[in-house]
Amino acid sequence: MREIDPSQTKRAAAFELWMHAPMPMVTLFKTLDVTPLVRWSHKYHCKFNMMMCWCIGKAASKVEEFFLLPVGDTLVEYNRLAVNTVVALPNGEISTCDILYSPDLAQFEKDYLELTQRVRETCHPHDLEDCMVIGTSALVQTELDGAVNIYAGCYNNPYLIWGRVQRKGFRSLLPISFQFHHTQMDGAHAARFLEFLQSTIKELSP
Repeated sequence: MREIDPSQTKRAAAFELWMHAPMPMVTLFKTLDVTPLVRWSHKYHCKFNMMMCWCIGKAASKVEEFFLLPVGDTLVEYNRLAVNTVVALPNGEISTCDILYSPDLAQFEKDYLELTQRVRETCHPHDLEDCMVIGTSALVQTELDGAVNIYAGCYNNPYLIWGRVQRKGFRSLLPISFQFHHTQMDGAHAARFLEFLQSTIKELSP
């Protein structure tokens, strides 16, 4: 990771417009067809949430804006992506775990299982400081139509939220929300990411 001059990037105008806006976050909603993921997780006994996180990382790796992030008053460029997941702890509380994205699904699954188990056992988060981290939250206790996350002004990372998978006939559907900082990307970039995410899921036909 390295701090870069915003004026020398494609995000120069966005940096000037949105960096100090009182509410620079944008949220998009989309319903994904996750039937291939459900089938894959059943056939290969994989965790659905792990599969979602891997697909998010793969889709984000195709959008160059994901490798830039406004941090404080600066713009930082990263060369690696990670996906964060929320881990339920034995005491009823929660913690978080960053998993480095790997295009190798088997490697990502291994890291996901080992790291989330470590967080569960130690009750301490696993943070990666040198990656652009994409946050996620799976609220599987209920079905959601959408969610808008808080904006604290210090955590500018993109964030996805979803609930329980919804069955519609023979299809499995999952409404998600995607929040991002307008300095990092525009709506068109976010929409392209969501399309990549859907196509990544469809490619996983077991």
